[in-house]
Amino acid sequence: MQTTPAQSGPEHAYPTHWEADVVLRDGGTAHLRPITPDDAQRLVSFYEQVSDESKYYRFFAPYPRLSDRDVHRFTHHDYVDRVGLAATVGGEFIATVRYDRIDGRGMPASEPADEAEVAFLVQDAHQGRGVASALLEHIAAVARERAIRRFSAEVLPANTKMIKVFTDAGYTQKRSFEDGVVRLELDLEPTDRSLAVQRAREQRAEARSVQRLLAPGSVAVIGTGRAPGGMGRAVLRNLLAGGFTGQLHAVNHAFPEDVTRLDPEGVPAHRSVLGIDGPVDLAVVAVPAAQVPSVVAECGEHGVQGLVVLSAGYGESGADGRERQRELVRQARSYGMRIIGPNAFGLINTAAGVRLNASLSPELPAAGRIGLFSQSGAIGIALLSGLHRRAAGLVGISTFVSAGNRADVSGNDFLQYWHDDPDTDLVLMYLESIGTPRKFTRLARRTAARKPVVVVKGARHGGAAPTGHAVPTTRIPDATVSDLLRQAGVIRVDTVTELADTGLLLASQPLPAGPRVAILGNSESLALLTYDACLTDGLRPQPPYDLTTAARPADFRRALAGVLADEECDAVVVTAIPWVGDASAADLARALREAVAASPAAKPVTVVHLEIPGLAEALAEPAGEDAGGAEGPAAPAPAVRIPAYPAAERAVRALAEAARYARWRRQAAEPGRVPEYEDIDEAGAAADIGVLLEAHGAGLAPPPEGPRAVTLSAPDTQRLLARYGIAVLPALPAPDPDGAVRAARRLGFPVALKPTAPHLRHRADLGGVRLDLGGETELRRAYAELTELLGKPEETRLVVQSMAPRGVDTVVRAAIDPAAGAVLSFGLAGAPSLLLGDTAHRLVPVTDRDAAEQIRSIRTAPLLFGWRGTTPVDTRALEELLLRVSRLVDDHPEVVGADLEPVIVAPRGVHVLGATIRLAPAPARTDLGPRSLPAV
Repeated sequence: MQTTPAQSGPEHAYPTHWEADVVLRDGGTAHLRPITPDDAQRLVSFYEQVSDESKYYRFFAPYPRLSDRDVHRFTHHDYVDRVGLAATVGGEFIATVRYDRIDGRGMPASEPADEAEVAFLVQDAHQGRGVASALLEHIAAVARERAIRRFSAEVLPANTKMIKVFTDAGYTQKRSFEDGVVRLELDLEPTDRSLAVQRAREQRAEARSVQRLLAPGSVAVIGTGRAPGGMGRAVLRNLLAGGFTGQLHAVNHAFPEDVTRLDPEGVPAHRSVLGIDGPVDLAVVAVPAAQVPSVVAECGEHGVQGLVVLSAGYGESGADGRERQRELVRQARSYGMRIIGPNAFGLINTAAGVRLNASLSPELPAAGRIGLFSQSGAIGIALLSGLHRRAAGLVGISTFVSAGNRADVSGNDFLQYWHDDPDTDLVLMYLESIGTPRKFTRLARRTAARKPVVVVKGARHGGAAPTGHAVPTTRIPDATVSDLLRQAGVIRVDTVTELADTGLLLASQPLPAGPRVAILGNSESLALLTYDACLTDGLRPQPPYDLTTAARPADFRRALAGVLADEECDAVVVTAIPWVGDASAADLARALREAVAASPAAKPVTVVHLEIPGLAEALAEPAGEDAGGAEGPAAPAPAVRIPAYPAAERAVRALAEAARYARWRRQAAEPGRVPEYEDIDEAGAAADIGVLLEAHGAGLAPPPEGPRAVTLSAPDTQRLLARYGIAVLPALPAPDPDGAVRAARRLGFPVALKPTAPHLRHRADLGGVRLDLGGETELRRAYAELTELLGKPEETRLVVQSMAPRGVDTVVRAAIDPAAGAVLSFGLAGAPSLLLGDTAHRLVPVTDRDAAEQIRSIRTAPLLFGWRGTTPVDTRALEELLLRVSRLVDDHPEVVGADLEPVIVAPRGVHVLGATIRLAPAPARTDLGPRSLPAV
C-alpha cells in the first residue's frame, strides 16, 4: 500500500466529541482523539519507535522514515473524507488509524461515495493490548457518522495480527486474495455479533483493570506521615497488619534525605515514588488536594497502574472541587491509570495470596465470598463492622471497595470483575447514584444470572446525585428504577440493615425452590408473627408447628428433620424463645445444625430468636469447633451454618427476597422472546416518521441543547399506530350540537361524548364524559350539560366517539430517559396509577414473559382476573398491546413518548380510546456505540 498525495478540501471544525478514554485488554487506559496538524512531531517520534517489520506490514515495502509530505498528509484531515485517530498514553502516540473515502475505482472521493480505505499502525511495545480493536470500533463509529458504510483494507498475509483484528470484530465482511494481498471488506452496520464482541471485550478489559487494583505486587503509600497518625500512616499500618504479601513503600516528600526506612514499621521510605527501584502497581494517595497533581504526574512517569485517592477537597467541596476532580481523572487516564476515589475509604482483598487492606479499616475482614461495594465510606465501615459482628464465622468478604466520589472506577467496573470472579458468590452494593442505568442493568442482569446482586440505594427521593458524584441525571422516579432493577434480577432492598440481612441468608443458605415456608418453634406467638410476616411478603406459610415451651433441643432436631423431608416445604423458619431448663444455646445450635446436615434436601433454614445470648454465634461456628453443651459431651460442630435474626420480619424479608430472586433465576434460564407480528409495517412507519419530523421542522439531527419533541395530531398518531397493528377507536370533532349529531350518525349510535382539551382529558372525576348516548335527543341534551358544566365548545374541544365494550380502564405509556433508555409503563387508569403510583415499568424491548409479569405485578391486578366474581378480561390481548408498543419505540428511537389512555380491556379484546405520540430526532445510543469510559 503506497502513499498517495493529500487531497485538498474544506477543513471542518475539530470534532471534540470523538475524543474518548478506553480501557485496554490488559486493564490500562488510553486516550483516543483525532489527529491534528500540531501532532507532526509526535507522529515522527511515534514512527521512529515502530519496528521495520511493522512498517513493512503497513506500507508493503521498506519504509524507514516518513517524509515531510507523509507527515503533512497524516496530520492534516478534513474530518469528513479523511480522518485520523491516535491512541495516546502520557500524551504520546502509541497507535494510529486513518481512513480515506474512495470511489468504486479506489480513488479519493467525497459524498455520496460510501466506502473508505482504512489502515492501522501500532507501536510494537503496545501490540497485543487490544489498541487496534478499540481504534477500529471508534473509527467505524466516526465513519458511520460521516455516511460511510463500508471499510476496505489490504493486508499482507503474514500480518496475521491485523487480519485477526478485522475478522474478530463481528462485522459482516468479505475476504478475497489478489496479487499476494488479502483484501477485506467490512460492512460497518452494527450486528448482534459485533455488539456481543464489543461487550465481551469491554467486560474482559474492565474486569482486568479492577483486578490490577485488587492484586498489586507492590504498593506505595504516598503521604505517609513522619509521626504516627494521619491517613497515610494509618493505611500503611493497616497494610502491614493485614499481612500484605507484596512490597510496601512509604513515600513523603518531607522525609529527610538520609531516611531510607520508616520505623517502627520497617518499611522502605522514599521522598518520591520516582525514587523507588522496581515497579509500583498501586499507589495510595493521602496528600492534600493541592499536591495531588504532582503526585499523579510522578506516578504516571514511574508506570504506576492504579491509584486509590483518599484525599478530599474535590467534587464534594463545590464548583472548584468538581473541576479539580475532572482534571484529576483526565491526568490519571492520560498515563493509563485508573482511580478509586477521590475522597475514598479504600480497597480490600482478603485472598490468601494478596491480603490487601489499602483502606482506613483497622482490620482485614474475615475471608469469605461476598463482594462489597459502597459509595459511602461511613456506610462501608458500618457494613464491614456489622457483618463481622453478626456473621463472624458465618460469612466473610472476598473484596471490598469504598469508591468515594467514584470519579472513575464505579460499581459497573466491579460488576464486570465480580461477574466471573471465582472467589465471589454474592455481590452487595450500597449506591447513592447510578450514572448509566442502562449499562448498570445490563451488567447486573448478566451477573445476577450467575450470583445474587443485592442493592440498597441512598438518595432515593432527593432527585439528584450526592455532592461530588459527577454522573448523568435521570428523570425517572425511584419506583421506576426499582422495577427496572428487579427486571434485571437485582435484589433491591430499602435499608442497609436489609442489605446485611439478605446478604447473610444468601451467603450461607441454598436458594428456595418455591415460596412455601414451614414454621416451627417453642413460641406460638412468635410463630404467628412469622406467619403474618410471610403473608405480607408474598410467601406461602404452612400452619405453624408449635413445639410448646417445654421443647428440648432434641425436639427441635426431630421437628426440623421432619419439615426438611416434607416435599411441600421449600424453606424453614425456626422460632425460639428462652426456655426453662439447663440446655444451652450451643445445645440448640448443634441440634439444628445436625438436622440440616443430615437432610438430603437443600433448603434454606433461618432462625428467629428472642433474647437467647450466644445462639447466633453458636449457629455460625466454623465446622469442627467444640459445640458441647449441657445435654451431652462436646461434639464437633456440623459443617452447615445457619443465620439468626432478632426479629421475624427481618428473617422473612430476607427469605422472601431469596425466593423472588430464585424465581427470577429459574425464568432467566429460559428467557422470553420478542414476538414478530406479520402485520407490523416497520418500513412504512419509518417513512412516516421521517416525513412528520421534516414537516414539523425537527430535522434529522438533534440540536445541541437536546431534541425538541413534536406532538402529533390525532390523525397522524392513529396512522402511525396502525402501522404497528394498534387501532384507536374513531373519534370525530363536535364543534356544536349539530356537528355532534352528524358525527354520531357517521359513527353509528350509541356513542360517547367527551372533552379533549388538555386540562380536561382523563378527568373522569369532573363528570365530563357521557356514555351510551343512544339517539339524537340524548346527545343534544348531553352536549348542553357538558358545555354548561365545563365551558364553551372551543374551550372543551368536545368529540364524539364510538362506544367500546365495558371492561377495565388501563393506561399504557412509553417514554425515553436519556440515561435509562426506553421504559414501558402500565397501570390502571385514574386513581390507582395517579394517586397510589400503582404502575409497573419494564425496559424496552419487552419480551412476552416481561409483558405477562408486568400486568400481574401491579397491586390492582386482581381487577383484571375476575376479582369478586367479575368477568375476567382479555389479558392476552393486553399483553399483545404492550408488546406492540414496545416494538414501536424500540424500532423507532424517534418515538420519544407514547401515551395510550384510556385503554379498555374487555372480556374480548382491547380498545384504545385515546393516544398521543411525541417524536424527536433519535437520541444517540451510547450503549450501541464504541466502548469508552464515561466522559469527564
